[in-house]
Amino acid sequence: MKKILALFDVKMWKFILVGIVNTLVGYGIMFGLYNLAHVGYWLSSAANYVLTSILSYFLNKHFTFKNTEKGWRPILRFAVNIAVCYGLAYGIAEPLVRWLLADATASLRDNVAMLVGSCFFVGFNYLGQRLFAFREKAQ
Repeated sequence: MKKILALFDVKMWKFILVGIVNTLVGYGIMFGLYNLAHVGYWLSSAANYVLTSILSYFLNKHFTFKNTEKGWRPILRFAVNIAVCYGLAYGIAEPLVRWLLADATASLRDNVAMLVGSCFFVGFNYLGQRLFAFREKAQ
């Protein structure tokens, strides 16, 4: 139980702060490209995801988790974590919401599933970054 409670510390609050910054930057990129630069949906959303993942890597590595590991390993672990968390979060959310909102329109179900998926992603991503991507070395 102590190990679980240890996850709710200052690192979690820093992770949330980084997430808020990432969201603001990402929405600026995505909606700016889409609405102001008239770039398509997929390129706008992909630019958001790619660029904010890079921002998240540096902010969480240095600010949130104070990880000093050098080289490609933390980058690779971070990328694997992002991919796994994305697959889990959206893979769980889509069928769950489809089942819960079976009588709703496809558009409503998709939008709710994206919202639910993003909530799952935040939780999975925090655990993945803390326990895998930027884990503390055993002393």
